Amino acid sequence: MPFELPDNLHPNCAPIAWMLGTWHGNGHGDYPTIEKFQFGQELIFTHDGRPFFHYYARAWIVDEQGQKVRDAALETGFVRCKPDGEVEVVMTHNIGFVEIWHGKAADGKLEIATDAVARTETAKEYTAGHRLYGNVEGDLLYAFDMAAMGEPLQPHLWARFQRA
Repeated sequence: MPFELPDNLHPNCAPIAWMLGTWHGNGHGDYPTIEKFQFGQELIFTHDGRPFFHYYARAWIVDEQGQKVRDAALETGFVRCKPDGEVEVVMTHNIGFVEIWHGKAADGKLEIATDAVARTETAKEYTAGHRLYGNVEGDLLYAFDMAAMGEPLQPHLWARFQRA
């Protein structure tokens, strides 16, 4: 069944309308302070007619055969759409981070960078992020660069998702 835009889509959300719905896929993770890993993930973007999307994601670590080993990250937040493709994102994570992101959406791409990162006392040190989401051949491709644990901003996660 082809994807259809909701009748109540707020015009500010048009540049990211392609993201609406539920996506499933697999990805890879790497960083100097951890071992390489593979993960499965579900992303959900919903809209109720106001100028934002609600975002929820859950991930799990998988083995070489793609079988779930354990639960991993949870994150939720809001992609707040402004005129002309400008976006603000507020996001919170189960591992003790809260982030504010700013960026731009256009031509099947959403690119955001952190403006502020706050963390709980028990969270690991994390100072900055850069995310890129792209509509490639109808799939959602994702990359996340991270600065954490004294390391500079560098690739951390990348994945490909299909619409559920």
